[in-house]
Amino acid sequence: MTTKRLRHLKDLLGGFSTAMMITHSSDHSIHARPMAIAEIGEDGTIYFATSLDSGKLREIEADPKIALTLQDSSVYISILGTAHASTDRALIDRLWSAPMQIWFPEGKDDPSLVILKIDPQDAEYWDNSGANSIKFGLSALKAYVRGETPDETSLSQHAKVQL
Repeated sequence: MTTKRLRHLKDLLGGFSTAMMITHSSDHSIHARPMAIAEIGEDGTIYFATSLDSGKLREIEADPKIALTLQDSSVYISILGTAHASTDRALIDRLWSAPMQIWFPEGKDDPSLVILKIDPQDAEYWDNSGANSIKFGLSALKAYVRGETPDETSLSQHAKVQL
């Protein structure tokens, strides 16, 4: 892992307000749901607010390994990590934001409010935005003319990051 790739991943993550969180159900199937991102830490830790009676907490207690996916029209990110629930009031106070009031009508003191802390282990991104889009377009055109496929490893648009 290079610090350049990690820095680029963090920059890309900063452009998202939601992620799809994927957990394992008790019957070993997978379950995905959208989650609003409360914060992305400097170390890559990702925080979400949820309710104590949420089914996802039971799934995480049984198997804390999760996946997050984030996507817009030109950036795609996949993160594998471990989730932990926290009722730490100082953490809740720090992460609290007005939009959370919709889900927690009693505010940041709502007894059902918990924070999910995601400790990422691996991430992968595909960045087709800005200059990367142009580079990829040229590479794809060149490959098409030659009857080949583009070599995405030569482009800075794709990287795996060990966290």
